[in-house]
Amino acid sequence: MPGAKGKSGGKRCGAGRSAFLPTRQQRELVEQLAAFGIRHVDIPLFIKDAAGKPITEPTLRKHFAEELDTGRVKANVKVAQTLYKKALTGDTTSMIFWLKCRGDWKDAQRVELTGNAGSPIQSVNMTTEEFREIARSVADEV
Repeated sequence: MPGAKGKSGGKRCGAGRSAFLPTRQQRELVEQLAAFGIRHVDIPLFIKDAAGKPITEPTLRKHFAEELDTGRVKANVKVAQTLYKKALTGDTTSMIFWLKCRGDWKDAQRVELTGNAGSPIQSVNMTTEEFREIARSVADEV
């Protein structure tokens, strides 16, 4: 149909936004935001297209996949380096944290219950009343 207009009001059908071309500054910003732990769904709010509108999350993933991945990893490397250096200089908190995370150390808590006069609890020979008495004494101590 000659002269017919599409739904776009005169634009040719299928014509959408122009292709997004990220700048070096935008790449650096995305990498930094990813390093800070900003959610990927929020990062597009900081990146504008040629028309000045925020890009979409799919556009972010398409054009900035490497920056999203490397930003997080680079931040973790820097923090790990600092933690490692502090642990090596004798910072007790850093040493404990490192060993719990990397050395499989665990906080162990043990609870010991004893019977009358500190003797072992004999659950097989214990009456319900004896058990209640022990439970009451433990509760009173706590």
